[in-house]
Amino acid sequence: MAVEPIGVFTILLGFYCAALGQDATIKAFVVMTLLGAAAAFVLGSASVQPAHLFLFFVAVAAFRRRQGPRAVFNTLSFGQPGFWLACLVVYGAITAYFSPRMFADASLIVPLGVSEHPLSSGVVRLGPVSSNLTQTIYLVADLACFAMIVTLGSTAKGFQALVIGLIAYASFNVAFAILDLLSSSIGVQDWLQFIRNAKYTFHENDKVNGMKRIVGSWPEASAFAGTTLGIFGFTGTMWLCRRRENWSGVLALASLCLIILSTSSTGLVAAPFCLLILYMTAVLRSGLSTGSSHSTIIVIFAPLLAMLAGLLILLQESIYATVHNYVDLLVLSKSTSSSAAARGAWNSYGLQNFTDTYGLGVGLGTARTSSFPIALLSNVGVPGTLFFCLFALTSLRPGNRPPRSFISDVQLSARNGCFCLLVGSLVAGPTVDLGLLFFILAGLAASRPASDSGPAPLLLLRGEGLKARNSI
Repeated sequence: MAVEPIGVFTILLGFYCAALGQDATIKAFVVMTLLGAAAAFVLGSASVQPAHLFLFFVAVAAFRRRQGPRAVFNTLSFGQPGFWLACLVVYGAITAYFSPRMFADASLIVPLGVSEHPLSSGVVRLGPVSSNLTQTIYLVADLACFAMIVTLGSTAKGFQALVIGLIAYASFNVAFAILDLLSSSIGVQDWLQFIRNAKYTFHENDKVNGMKRIVGSWPEASAFAGTTLGIFGFTGTMWLCRRRENWSGVLALASLCLIILSTSSTGLVAAPFCLLILYMTAVLRSGLSTGSSHSTIIVIFAPLLAMLAGLLILLQESIYATVHNYVDLLVLSKSTSSSAAARGAWNSYGLQNFTDTYGLGVGLGTARTSSFPIALLSNVGVPGTLFFCLFALTSLRPGNRPPRSFISDVQLSARNGCFCLLVGSLVAGPTVDLGLLFFILAGLAASRPASDSGPAPLLLLRGEGLKARNSI
């Protein structure tokens, strides 16, 4: 095991935040999930990301609270979202060990990890792979993350800390993207090597038609665009709800621009659907009531601006050529590229894995696909897919807070963030693990804070209440 400098920094930061208190720990953890290309520890060919290491300090913060252990385990009680996620984790762990052995040689797989069989034309016979263990560990971490976020987010201070942490996440995500572009333009790419030390295949220097592919703090452009979709959904909805509007609007616009400029096909295909989610949210929130002005403006002017932009592109040949070439390169012609053919083959093998194992799956972390639903079906089969659907339905349903209150608006933003991440994973989702950011947002949406952030109502003492009634 090799301890990296960023691992030492993560441990020191964890102790520092523990001394400051729960709020600091929550904010630091949310920002830490941004370091998707970093490794705190290196275990052979596997890497432990800083956020997964920092999850230990989040657990300490949750269990240090009064009734903390009971609150954590309550999130896993029957019918709660955590229960269905725990069912997915348990079933996934069982299949990770037994399915590749029980159905050995029954199908051909595109291995996610290292297989004991020789690789031929990108596929091997079904059997255990190294990622069976690592994907199980990641899914256990997702469950722990969700349970801790629901527990800590069910307090007023914890809920506020999560909101601030997500705003900080969006800010650092934009900052890393800009640093990535700047370091490439002036030839000092080594500036960001301290957060690119994981045992992954990196594509930080790739270019498309002379354009730098934006990776930020992630290994490749598709990972950057996929996660930025989620934070775009969160900050965009926060701006529509006029919550943290001084920050959320700028960050949402910057995130959208970076998604489009990232040269990621995933981001370019998913972005219109995410914009549609935000527009439908604006339609439902528009009107003359308090806090509806931003939504009303979007409902009225967004279609007009879209038509004007379309006319400008069509009438200006130079602009049309630039936009058409960009979209054609990343989307229209992508379907005929070798990359698209390979990803299509992954999905075909994934569906074949599903049928060859009678709907039970080849095991968590066994097969690679190019779409999250197919990853579910091929790896954990019908039972695992059902468990995830029940988790999503229970965690992303609207809460019982009054409409347009701070808590309900933040939870709406978290749900939209999850939906945007799911849209991206539909386009390119190789594994069952959706990442810690998804489960932070889902935990925020599923949390039930004890009180709203607004001013508390004035409670009169018994004598003062009698005087007040007598004076009317």
